Amino acid sequence: MNYSELKRNTNRGWNTWYSPSMTAHALLPYGFGINLAFKDFAEAGMIRNLKVGDHGLRPGSRSWDGSYTTLTFSAGKTEITVESAVKDGEQYILVTPRGEAVRAPALVIEAALFWGTEGTVYKRDGRLGGEFADGKKIEIFTSGTPDPFVPAFAVSPSVAVTLDGPVAVSTVPASAEEVRALLDGAKAKVAAEEAAFGENAEAYQAMRSCLAWDAIFEPEHGRICSPVSRAWSEGWGGYVLFDWDTYFAALMSQFGSRELAYLNAFAITHEVTEEGFVPNFGASDDNKSRDRSQPPVGSLVVLRLWERFGDDWVVKELFPALYRWNTWFFEHRTLPDGTMAWGSEKFAPKNGRYFEVHDTGNLQGAKFESGLDNSPMYDGAGYDEESHLMLLSDVGLSGLYIEDCRCLIRLAGIARENEKIPVLKERMEKAEAALATLWNPDTGIYENRDYASGKFSHRISPTNLYSLFSSKVTAEQKRSMSENYLKNPEELGGEFMLPSISRSDPAFPDQDYWRGRIWAPMNYLVYEALTEAGMEEEKALLAASSKKVLLKEWREHGHVHENYSGYDGQGCDKPNSNNFYHWGGLMGYIAIRQERESC
Repeated sequence: MNYSELKRNTNRGWNTWYSPSMTAHALLPYGFGINLAFKDFAEAGMIRNLKVGDHGLRPGSRSWDGSYTTLTFSAGKTEITVESAVKDGEQYILVTPRGEAVRAPALVIEAALFWGTEGTVYKRDGRLGGEFADGKKIEIFTSGTPDPFVPAFAVSPSVAVTLDGPVAVSTVPASAEEVRALLDGAKAKVAAEEAAFGENAEAYQAMRSCLAWDAIFEPEHGRICSPVSRAWSEGWGGYVLFDWDTYFAALMSQFGSRELAYLNAFAITHEVTEEGFVPNFGASDDNKSRDRSQPPVGSLVVLRLWERFGDDWVVKELFPALYRWNTWFFEHRTLPDGTMAWGSEKFAPKNGRYFEVHDTGNLQGAKFESGLDNSPMYDGAGYDEESHLMLLSDVGLSGLYIEDCRCLIRLAGIARENEKIPVLKERMEKAEAALATLWNPDTGIYENRDYASGKFSHRISPTNLYSLFSSKVTAEQKRSMSENYLKNPEELGGEFMLPSISRSDPAFPDQDYWRGRIWAPMNYLVYEALTEAGMEEEKALLAASSKKVLLKEWREHGHVHENYSGYDGQGCDKPNSNNFYHWGGLMGYIAIRQERESC
């Protein structure tokens, strides 16, 4: 097996692959689509290209592979549920209205060719279908009654039916009752898969639903991957993959889809720049951050996937890029005293591309590299234009780099790259020695340090706890950081953990992005650091709180948020917290890991 074969094997079948709409169902490799739109006659416009939050859309439980999906939204006073199932290669959809309206909504069924694929779609004798060069023919059938509504702005063959009761849409003739029976069987299978996770069934459901809905076909490179959300992909011209976000998508996918886990790990690693680092972002039309990277978590994720599945071929293919990335960090992000700092290289953006025009080779670019775009930790930090580094020795980066070296040492053995092991060990030892200089005995925690003045920064975030990745941290230092910070409700502890800046920090009340809100990737990386440090009590505490945060919004709204309030765990309180952002599922991943490792 290799990545090319993996893509060939997975670029097939029916699923919700089409990014702009969650009510579109597409067949790979043909690119043929059944797109559903709706006309609420109490309003002027059509309802189409639905995503989470549009018309109150709430995603439900679903499978990884699209063999069962469900979502609900509102069209005026009518609540509409769209369910789908795949059986024997055929697509079955049931659209069910509830509620009363003066005029029943119309369901508009469109035949489409997505992603510029070759073929023919048609409407003949009132029936929709598609034909392809290899002889493949697909027809769309519906149990609905033709509606007199004419979609005035239709751009592809379509039919409209009256949505005054359950309507079946399928690729073979089927009644609504037959599709309902098929859906019940598929739904029961999905429910059984969730129930297997016991007390974490809901956490698994939320994590899987978000990841599976966010998995799309990305035509520029002919691959399936999981952008952070459908909304973000559209805003970036087709798709966007962020460094640590996509690695974490790979990590979470292991609990149900080995293929999606590997696809995501390869997708983001293959965005590597000419300089040899995985960029902050990689987007359509070769738009990527050639000035900066992001947290180096790739080796950690690939190792976790190998520990679960044991597929050496994945490690062998990915190791060279991961090793080169580690080398780049060592050569480009090390200060003269051996400590590490975030940075942003001088780079002239190609054609004045979005997002890179103003923030390359400056302090904000370095902040973007940290992944913590507006963290109070970096308020007032210096930046050196010659070295392209933020002049702040960073505990978080140091801890992550130590873990990157440790994971790569293990991966090197699996990849038969044993000659790299001594080099990695030397780098890890240097990073651990430099990190040791960032311990502040007066405050009892590793702190960032201003490189110019030599003064410690007392602004504390969960990244200070990434120091626990170092094997040199003593038992007393662990106790101090746990009692005084991790479990202290006036610092990082409390009912809802972990705030992205200490509760005692003057920026905590801002609750704006990385200024006090709770972020799943921080919780996950602290959990991994606690695992490395053998701090079992703290792991259990963090896992329980993480699960509580995730389920609060999931139960209330069906949301998996980009970030959550540091006060009460809400996600919808801020408009800049995307409501269906897959790394929020890491909160559930932590709980699942904790339950399995404590058995």
